[in-house]
Amino acid sequence: MRKKNRIKIKRILGFLMYNIIFAGILVPFILFWGPFESLKTVAVGAVATSRHPQVVEAFLSQEEISRIMNSNNASGFDGLDLGRKEVITDKTSGITIEDIQGRSFKGKVVLIKDPKRVKLAVTKEIGVTGERVSDLVKGMGAIAGINAGGFYDPNGKGNGAFPDGLTVKDGEIVHNNVGDKAVNIVGFNDQGKLILGKMNAKQLVEKNIREAVTFEPNLIVDGKPMITGDGGWGIAPRTGIGQKADGTVIFVVIDGRQPTWSIGATLRDLMNVFADYDAVNAINLDGGSSSELVYDGKVMNKLWNIFGERYIPTAFVVTP
Repeated sequence: MRKKNRIKIKRILGFLMYNIIFAGILVPFILFWGPFESLKTVAVGAVATSRHPQVVEAFLSQEEISRIMNSNNASGFDGLDLGRKEVITDKTSGITIEDIQGRSFKGKVVLIKDPKRVKLAVTKEIGVTGERVSDLVKGMGAIAGINAGGFYDPNGKGNGAFPDGLTVKDGEIVHNNVGDKAVNIVGFNDQGKLILGKMNAKQLVEKNIREAVTFEPNLIVDGKPMITGDGGWGIAPRTGIGQKADGTVIFVVIDGRQPTWSIGATLRDLMNVFADYDAVNAINLDGGSSSELVYDGKVMNKLWNIFGERYIPTAFVVTP
């Protein structure tokens, strides 16, 4: 009897494994070739901007990918029907945090009155391993923080050890993997002004840049919109940083790839959020599973990564 039961269990397990494998094989065909346009848009945006864009390229032509990721050529700001709800006001630290909700996304916005309190935190072990945003915030004795620049992965470990481009902390270039090449940087000068644009290492010194990382694209420059169409990066979790005319710094973190919570945002959506908050300058930061906001030792947004906080090289933090 026991032997028969064991055989039944093995058959059931085998049947389940077969169906799981079969379903796994079918999923990409359903996503990329199926009739569900919204699912296709999310999938293409997620995969095409990941480290493995060749996956979507195996199923769709370049023309179809371009159509999905950049569905129109309109430019300028759109009037967002953006829901805003203040959830934290810390007058002693000059920080306000608001929940935001758009048509397809939910997220958080942080407003910091004193721009000189925004600093760059860098992993203590550049070239060895990155750190979680919560650790980078704690290590600086900071109140809040968001993920900052991107990183490259020469060893295939994906541990956030190498910040990409130019990285500046306290006025010193702490990492440079581009030599004399000019790259798009985002950072603060010695007056607390958010600076965007292409610079090389020498120009960073000449312009008194105190804190900076490398990323793109710029969203708003001197009050003018920079994104055409949807931005061409699909729909995904997003992080960005901007500044108002009065110096107030704006952090934006948008959740994504969670159909029951928040699908995510296009670059145009992110630009329009900053416009809604009267940003005169704003830029996109690393997104996807890196997108994260930490405040008072807690992760404030809903992370897409099922493994929790990602190990990254840099974060913009708010010091006391």
